[in-house]
Amino acid sequence: MIAAVLAGGRARRFGGDKLLYRIDGKPLIAHVIERLLRASEIGDVVVVASPDRVEPMRELGVDVIPDNLLVGPMGGVYTALSLGDAFVVAGDMPSVVPELVDDMVRTFRRSGKVACVPLWPNGYIEPLHSVYSSRLRPAIEERLERRDYSLNSLIRSVDACYVRIDEMPEEWRDSFFNVNTKRDLESWAK
Repeated sequence: MIAAVLAGGRARRFGGDKLLYRIDGKPLIAHVIERLLRASEIGDVVVVASPDRVEPMRELGVDVIPDNLLVGPMGGVYTALSLGDAFVVAGDMPSVVPELVDDMVRTFRRSGKVACVPLWPNGYIEPLHSVYSSRLRPAIEERLERRDYSLNSLIRSVDACYVRIDEMPEEWRDSFFNVNTKRDLESWAK
């Protein structure tokens, strides 16, 4: 199974390219990649980036796939799935828990479903910390043709398996922390 790190956002709230912002001597996205590489169910990590970000991301030492659709996360997921089934995570989630990734990949494989998505008690889902089957590509293509780019809506319309966050070990929930502002980054660095 590959892990695909999405690196397409503009980081307007952050005030610069947050994924390349250095923490402890390395870019934020490098922390995500390192944690994914520690997951035993992940064979390879790729970065899916907008065409203008491909070159800077190549310096991370992993394959970088351009997302030429430029329609947000759904385009990134669609691009990643061209490589096969994938665990997809946002590049601004530096606390990814390798054990949770492994558990989700195993649950996905057992389920036989087209997606495995974390679910909060209030019904909110984490589409950018999920496992997707390449069999989902036709459903995404249909949505792309309609210009319906809602990943949440897509997931809720297919036969997905859900992993209840409230039933996970407490320390695994750190995996869902994402950096939107410099204050978030300071909080994570502590």
